[in-house]
Amino acid sequence: MRPRTAVALLVVLTTLLALVAPYVRSYTRAATLIAGMTGIEGPVADVLAFERQDFLITDVVVPSRHGGLRARIYRSDHPRRAIVLVPGLHAIGVDEPRFYNLAMQFAQVGWTVLAPEMPDLAKFSVTARTTDMIEDAAVWLASQPRLARRGRIGIVGISFAGGLSLVAAGRPSLRDHLDFVFAFGGHANFPRVLRFLSSGRVPADLPPAGYVAAEGGAEVTLQPHDYGVAVGTLGLADRMVPPEQVEPLRAAILEYLTASCYDLINLTTAVAIYRSADAMADALPEPAQTIMRQVNARDVEALGPRIRTLLPKGGYDPALSADQSPATQARVFLLHGTGDNVVPAIETRFLGRYFEGRTDVRALLSGLITHAELNDESALSEAWNLLDFFADLLRQ
Repeated sequence: MRPRTAVALLVVLTTLLALVAPYVRSYTRAATLIAGMTGIEGPVADVLAFERQDFLITDVVVPSRHGGLRARIYRSDHPRRAIVLVPGLHAIGVDEPRFYNLAMQFAQVGWTVLAPEMPDLAKFSVTARTTDMIEDAAVWLASQPRLARRGRIGIVGISFAGGLSLVAAGRPSLRDHLDFVFAFGGHANFPRVLRFLSSGRVPADLPPAGYVAAEGGAEVTLQPHDYGVAVGTLGLADRMVPPEQVEPLRAAILEYLTASCYDLINLTTAVAIYRSADAMADALPEPAQTIMRQVNARDVEALGPRIRTLLPKGGYDPALSADQSPATQARVFLLHGTGDNVVPAIETRFLGRYFEGRTDVRALLSGLITHAELNDESALSEAWNLLDFFADLLRQ
């Protein structure tokens, strides 16, 4: 059953129940949120119209220890909650249409949203200072009585920003201000994800469905997304080419990754930027030229082993990994697509294990989700599980 059909059926049932059970309003709000994320229009959208609030969008600059952060505020007419919503690795950042839509959907169901730009994530770099910036943005939002009632907020992080948000949530500055943190496709351990992106291998003790046993039984495999090797090459360029070739190679890789961001937004723009990345590859000297051509060709077989041998054996900053940092006392929500091949779903299993006994944690692995976005097909039971998850979240 397609998610639009499943959601439509659930909308009818929950809307009828909402008339006699106020608690069920969390489900109609969740249905409104999911319908907006999937682009449902027509009669179903009309039924849910009573849950949609108007909101205003304003641009602000949020102070941070690493410099001011360009940010956007989506302020609901009758806000029930204020959150920081953090984008993942994406060149367009807070302006990316799916992220922009998600912020609007949260605002329409009564959440005021602060969406700060994360400059390092926009350059496909996962850094400890991004964790600082998430913390600083959350502290700032909690200090704004006009936006955050009683100084209480939530944090929602997408993809790698999900893992970093969990780290930020455990810091002392937020202990008395944070009610929950929601990681959507987030990671527990950053080095482990890097290894997965270059090898397709993860530990075998908690695999979701869809993984294949590897030789020896200690690991399982899943074909990683090919953009992972581009991100890995970007970060390891200084170990792969002579010093004078590092920045030109990184500039070309960023051009390729920017093109990949436009694949689902504007194919004409994407093709033009891909051609630019090809031209940049041709202009590079060796060995950077060969490496860049492998990036452009999405040659995982050539780049994966090379990246894997160059990955540091240790020394990663704990600020990059939730399972290496103090655990938050706020409630934790974890949502992941079972077949996610960017940040593998096993990371949410590890997060659930890490937070269990430390705080109240709710985790859902769903076939409705790919990598931090809704999939095309699912069973009705999957739709119900997702609806129940978001209803619980919206009650916070």
